[in-house]
Amino acid sequence: MNGFQARTGGEQLGVSFARNLFMPVRFKSGLIVLALVTVGCTSPCLGQTPQQTPVPPPEQHSSELSSEQQGSASASGQLPDRQLPGSISGTVVDESGAVVAGARVRLAREGQSTEDQSPGDQSPSQEALSGDNGQFSFANIAPGPFQLTVTSAGFATQTSSGILHSGENFIVTKIALAVATAVTDVEVQLTQTEVAEEQVKVEEKQRVLGAIPNFYVSYVPDAAPLTSKQKFKLAWKTVVDPFTFVVVGGAAGIEQARNHFSGYGQGAQGYGKRYGAGYADTVAGTFIGAAILPSLLKQDPRYFYKGSGSKPSRFLYAIANSFICKGDNGRWQTNYSNILGSLAAGGISNLYYPAQDRNGAGLTFENGAIGIGVTAVDNLLQEFLIRKLTPKAPKHDPAKP
Repeated sequence: MNGFQARTGGEQLGVSFARNLFMPVRFKSGLIVLALVTVGCTSPCLGQTPQQTPVPPPEQHSSELSSEQQGSASASGQLPDRQLPGSISGTVVDESGAVVAGARVRLAREGQSTEDQSPGDQSPSQEALSGDNGQFSFANIAPGPFQLTVTSAGFATQTSSGILHSGENFIVTKIALAVATAVTDVEVQLTQTEVAEEQVKVEEKQRVLGAIPNFYVSYVPDAAPLTSKQKFKLAWKTVVDPFTFVVVGGAAGIEQARNHFSGYGQGAQGYGKRYGAGYADTVAGTFIGAAILPSLLKQDPRYFYKGSGSKPSRFLYAIANSFICKGDNGRWQTNYSNILGSLAAGGISNLYYPAQDRNGAGLTFENGAIGIGVTAVDNLLQEFLIRKLTPKAPKHDPAKP
């Protein structure tokens, strides 16, 4: 009975006992005995509520077991009615045995419901990517059957299955991916301008003995033609290179020592004038012959290294490139850019050389001839020597023309 029933039952017995005091004598003795026996049996219910004995649940979690039960479980090495989680790992390779990085590995649990998962097992289906060493792993996985599905771009899908036991570190046999039978490749090709830009970046790193700029030579026979912007960029990089200032300074010093262009005089002032004239020649010759005219005439100002064939053929090729060049259309043509550029630079020099050294057309053609001769000598050095002294020059393929 509950607490309320216990209190009302005792009060009713008390009232019955009082009424029995006024009954006839013949019934009193029997009723008194009956009342005393009844009150004696029910008196424990007066003024208190009996506590119910809790009924143990049908199953008990391992953390609620008594110390004796836990000790017994520890001695046997297993928790009662529970299985320990384990791990699954493996390696993804291709048919040649090389590791495959970035492969997607999907773990599917066969016939496992959410209630069957261990506390750390996040979902019956998980995914992982193979690392740079081709390895993948799944940790804290509940025991039971499983299946792995491996996918990677360019390879056929591969599956592998097994059974994970309690507390086991399951290592899957190497999963070898076969090349897909039908693969659609989307090839993104660079534009001709982008290809030329990448090639120019390589050329800008070419330096003889790691110091002398060697920008105007291509070791790629079929190099992409330069745009006008790229031609001017290459010319600018040449005239502002520190080594250019050193060369011009050295030439001015030799001219002063020989008192060449005596109208400039001697001393610091004379050296400065010679230096300025020499640098002006360099800037004018470079921009006119390697940027302005090549852009207008659509010609390539670079020397294309031959590197193959007999020495006489290479010698003639280097000399001829003073008068011929590749057009932007890839065909050989008269090198008007170099010829006219040398003459133009010679003509401009008449504006700032001393009056007694200005020989009109004679000085112009003299400087032009010198420019063409310097180009021929430079081409010979490029063909037979400079390639060996340029550490960052790309490898040349003699099989290509």
